[in-house]
Amino acid sequence: MAILNSIRKRGVFLIIIIALALFSFILADVIRNGGFSSEKSLTTVATINGETLTRDIFMKQVELTQRNLGENGTTAQAMNMVWDRELRNVLQQQQYDALGLTAQKEQLEESLRMGLASNPTFQDADGVFSTFKVQEYIANVKATNPTAYQQWLDYENNLKSGALQTTYYNMIKAGMRSTLSEGEQEYRYQNDKINMQYVYVPYTSIPDTDVSVTDSEIEAYIRKNAADYEQTPQVDVQFVSFSEAPSDLDIADAETAITSLLKDREVYNSNIKATEILKGLENTQDYQNFINDNSDVPFQDRYFFKSDIPEAIAEDLFATPLNGIYGPYKLGNNNNISKVIGITQMPDSVQSRHILIRYQGSFRASDAISRSKEDAKAMADSIASVLKRNKNKFETLAKTLSDDKSNSDNGGDLGYSGPGKLTKDFNDFIFDNNTGTLGVVETEFGFHVVEVQEQKNKQKAMKFATISKEIEASEKTLNEVFANASRFELAAQKGDFSQIAKTQELALKPVNKIGALDATIPGVGNNRSIVNWAFGEDVSVGDVKRFSILDGYVVVQLTRKSPKGTYEYC
Repeated sequence: MAILNSIRKRGVFLIIIIALALFSFILADVIRNGGFSSEKSLTTVATINGETLTRDIFMKQVELTQRNLGENGTTAQAMNMVWDRELRNVLQQQQYDALGLTAQKEQLEESLRMGLASNPTFQDADGVFSTFKVQEYIANVKATNPTAYQQWLDYENNLKSGALQTTYYNMIKAGMRSTLSEGEQEYRYQNDKINMQYVYVPYTSIPDTDVSVTDSEIEAYIRKNAADYEQTPQVDVQFVSFSEAPSDLDIADAETAITSLLKDREVYNSNIKATEILKGLENTQDYQNFINDNSDVPFQDRYFFKSDIPEAIAEDLFATPLNGIYGPYKLGNNNNISKVIGITQMPDSVQSRHILIRYQGSFRASDAISRSKEDAKAMADSIASVLKRNKNKFETLAKTLSDDKSNSDNGGDLGYSGPGKLTKDFNDFIFDNNTGTLGVVETEFGFHVVEVQEQKNKQKAMKFATISKEIEASEKTLNEVFANASRFELAAQKGDFSQIAKTQELALKPVNKIGALDATIPGVGNNRSIVNWAFGEDVSVGDVKRFSILDGYVVVQLTRKSPKGTYEYC
């Protein structure tokens, strides 16, 4: 009883002790997690009208946008574009949802047709948009290029957004009305006429000597109109470049290295603990594995026309006999050696028609398709048997049986296609067989009953096994470039930057009026590190620093630094 009484007397004191203990526990957790930020604040870029934009999604979109912008695109540009797009999308989607707007299938198909109509990849031989070509393209990139397939899905989503936006804006326009007063006013603007006379005296006609303006007057005017002469912080720099381009010795060594792949060579195989002979390009017959193992560019199992080859080498390359070697030759920054492994006569375009029999699970098969793969194969074989006896039934069977509705009404006609434009097995069938050939081809779409109708412009085509190796700077060259850049940096920090550049015969490149948010520097490219350095509080005019760039180094000197304020006068 005495203890309870004692606790009651010290109640306030105990509450304070407990509160401090809880606070210290919370504070320790805050410190351990780097501050009072919640998990949501660490993963959220913004909240737009209650919609959360997560950091992961935002940065993935930035990465994709920057990749689409190419080498000249900057991270800052990509971020601004993604932010503007996401902000617009969220606000618009909320309006669509409130109104119950949806994009219909017909709208999307029409948007797809309009967006791709001028793209040769999706046109038939007559230059007309072909849905079949679209399906072939999608199937090809889905199977071979996941990045391109994801870009296609994003493209479709953009078309959907565009269709919704068009519908929404049309509704707004339909709701806009003009009053009679506005109509009368517009009529007056366009039809009321007056006559007037005026005299034009340009200020340039007055000699400067007739008007005296003092510096104090200019200063007073600028101060009075300071808002018109505001400038943001800016810097000027000048720089010299040190390129990591291959030296003449590197180029010679690269040619020797690629030439060595022509001959058979002995190598020690640690697995069998013995020396074995590896065949060179001259003697190997396994061209695909040989090229893929030794070339920077994978083996291309296809025939090329002379028009497909760069003009600089086309004549000599096509004069090379079967099993002959051409090269080494240089294209761009690559050394190449080509062996002729096939010569044929091939049409440059083929007209074909088909009847497509899909099965459950085949690419882009609708839910209505319930037949199994075995049933689809049996059906295609049966149709082929009928048509081999009477091809006149092709159009009728295509209209009634083909699952490719983009051309079934035209008797399955696919028009003319060039080599490599259709999915591989289909392409090989129509180019490797003669006119009139009819057969069954399996692709990811299902089973095609195909007829080769016409082949145009048969001409010489060649297949090559080509070793292509990029010419790279050696480690010795890279070390020399780094050493030269470092020596210049040290010398410029102690002496006259311009004079040292002139002495070493280095091109001096000035860049003026760089803003604090700029990301691209002419002559350098995307390099925020230079901009951040130049605007650093501890960096003064005349300071020098070396920076790494994509193909080497630049040594930069800060030549002007202007704070925010009015333009300098006098």
